Amino acid sequence: MPNTPEDANVTTAPAGAFSPFGHVAFALLWTATLISNVGTWMHDVGAGWLMTTLNPSPAVVTLVQAATTLPVFLFALFAGTLADRLDKRRMLITINIIATCVAVLLTVIVWQEAMTPVLLILFTFAMGTGAAFMAPAWQAVVPQLVPREKLKPAIALNSMGINISRAIGPALAGLLIASVGLAAPFALNAASHLVIILALVLWKPPVADKSRYHGPILGDMATGLRHVRYNDALKETAYRSMAFFIFASAYWSLLPLIARQAEGGGSELYGILMALIGTGAVTGALLLPRLAKKISSDTTVRAGTVGTMIALCAMAVSATPNALMLAAFLGGLSWIAVLTSFNVSAQMALPDWVRARGLAVFLMVFFGSMATGSIIWGQVANASSVQVALLIATVGLGLGIVVTRKFKVGKGETSDLAPASVWPEAPSLNPGQATHQKAMVTVEYQVAEAQRDAFLEKLHTFARERYRDGATRWFVHESVETPGTWVETFHLPSWSEHLEQHERVTRDDADLQSELRAFDTRASGPVVRHFVSAASGE
Repeated sequence: MPNTPEDANVTTAPAGAFSPFGHVAFALLWTATLISNVGTWMHDVGAGWLMTTLNPSPAVVTLVQAATTLPVFLFALFAGTLADRLDKRRMLITINIIATCVAVLLTVIVWQEAMTPVLLILFTFAMGTGAAFMAPAWQAVVPQLVPREKLKPAIALNSMGINISRAIGPALAGLLIASVGLAAPFALNAASHLVIILALVLWKPPVADKSRYHGPILGDMATGLRHVRYNDALKETAYRSMAFFIFASAYWSLLPLIARQAEGGGSELYGILMALIGTGAVTGALLLPRLAKKISSDTTVRAGTVGTMIALCAMAVSATPNALMLAAFLGGLSWIAVLTSFNVSAQMALPDWVRARGLAVFLMVFFGSMATGSIIWGQVANASSVQVALLIATVGLGLGIVVTRKFKVGKGETSDLAPASVWPEAPSLNPGQATHQKAMVTVEYQVAEAQRDAFLEKLHTFARERYRDGATRWFVHESVETPGTWVETFHLPSWSEHLEQHERVTRDDADLQSELRAFDTRASGPVVRHFVSAASGE
């Protein structure tokens, strides 16, 4: 699943690990999502194992994982933009209805034994596309369910729920495949979507304030991308994520083959390994609140990466079921430590107005890395062996730690991104001027020569805020006639976008702006002027 901001000066006790369950909406959607995710994991296990019966080539088997993750990379930004524009609840209900229909059709084809490798990949891609459109909206919903001080434990509980389902779903899928048939996991996945639809129908969120303006959807997507480009905390999280997931994807994509090649391996062992990954992840989720009090998110990611390296290496050098089970448990434990840290870091780096789009970019990095890695490791295993692919991925994880060491996870956790509401109301347009016309704003400063360098340094830092909040271009010029007079200029796609910009300034941005205004030597402060383009120039 994807705030009630508190005053920055108020100190509150850390929220308990299970405190979000005190909020009925969170508990309802968490439970429904748990059941739905059990179905999803059953589908993933069923699809992976079905492909090994249709075509056991590593290059083909890993395409199942790629087809699951690639749609998120392709569609997440568009989906996130929709989620920032539409009613998230209605959007999620609609997508789940469509996903239910696709899952039912898939079940019928498998039951009729009419499935082919190409058809399975297409169905998997379709299910992945549904997940791509749901993921940004789910993640963006979390701050609507709990207050800000409980956001961290809420994200951790969501991750724990996913991994509880991972512990139940694969084991149940393995048993059903062996006892009932390959169609059974797909049938239960279709039924699980009905549960999430019912929960969404029962959930009655408060009516959110509607944005006064939505530009063209491509323009809104570009605004989201600009925000991410100038959001250092989110970018550094994304870089670290990429370095981890490309290599960690090796054991996810190759696990069906690892289980098949093990001593006495089969669908039952595959289900057990998947269940142990989930069990390890649940264990990690329970330990994370205590761990978070002692070490930073950045250190947690490094420790989880080392644990993943050990798990990959163990899977490569041993084919005994017991060793593989221990490696799977450690892999799940390490996975949840890394994934939860990345999720919290991304959530805390984003203000509400662009949350779904920002999370969509993070999801694109996550799933794009997983899809790319799956294809790479399938080809490497096909050209050499599964064991060689796992060992190369282990080395890659170690190199990733070294290469990305300057990027920090969790930089946004101390930020106050609540709306500041400090800008005065914008002037009204004159007759003949329209809200869709392009806008330009200038801010004139009078700065003492002794403060010149300090002022420019602070101003260029603040320019990143202009871009994060919607500006497309930004300039600063000094007057030739009156040295010390500086004019900051920034452009926006429309006057309506500038009105939205007034609502986007965070408390951290307001503090930085106050520091900047202090450089102006006039008692009245900087002079702000607004312009719109001529209608004939549109």
